[in-house]
Amino acid sequence: MTPLYIVMLGPPGAGKGTQAKQLAQALDLVHVSTGDLFRENLKNETELGQLAQSYMNKGELVPDDVTIRMVEERLSRPDCDQGAVLDGFPRTPAQADALEALLAKFDAGVKVVPYIKVPDEVLIERLSGRWMSTSGRVYHALYNPPMVKWIDDLDGSKLYQREDDKPETVRHRIEVYREQTAPLIEYYRQKGLLVEIDGTQAIDDVTKDLMNAVEEA
Repeated sequence: MTPLYIVMLGPPGAGKGTQAKQLAQALDLVHVSTGDLFRENLKNETELGQLAQSYMNKGELVPDDVTIRMVEERLSRPDCDQGAVLDGFPRTPAQADALEALLAKFDAGVKVVPYIKVPDEVLIERLSGRWMSTSGRVYHALYNPPMVKWIDDLDGSKLYQREDDKPETVRHRIEVYREQTAPLIEYYRQKGLLVEIDGTQAIDDVTKDLMNAVEEA
């Protein structure tokens, strides 16, 4: 059987990571998150991890070839023989070309690219509604509010909002994502691989649409 490779796309707050995990589980594939890959290589101080760290220490972006080598090493492991759900890679058309060349070594290619679409205002509402307690408990202004506004349910301490969760920071993250991935979305659309999924639905409905997209690909 030809391995099945799926590339997941979606802005911050769209639920891409959650859906990628669920899809991988449902299809009995490995979920390959580049965030996890970086953390694993840095923690284990692998040759690639040390190389990536040398750029990060200088405040520079890790070059594509280092990221691609990490992805290649991960996809070469036996548990990826049936394919994988890729989450966080590729991020640019150049990386997508590199992925195509890499998968050709396995006599395979990307089967389908689900793009979870969510309007900006919904993303901002989801991401900027998060509040934390000093003890690490997480609340959400809409989905998981504390019993008393901005006060921790258990210890009565005042809740705070991380810089990353503030509306202006969230808005900037979304803008950066749109600028960086717009060419990638067009790249896969032109190849006939892109399938747009409505990310404003209930989580189970999004998963159902993703499964349908894979089955129809």
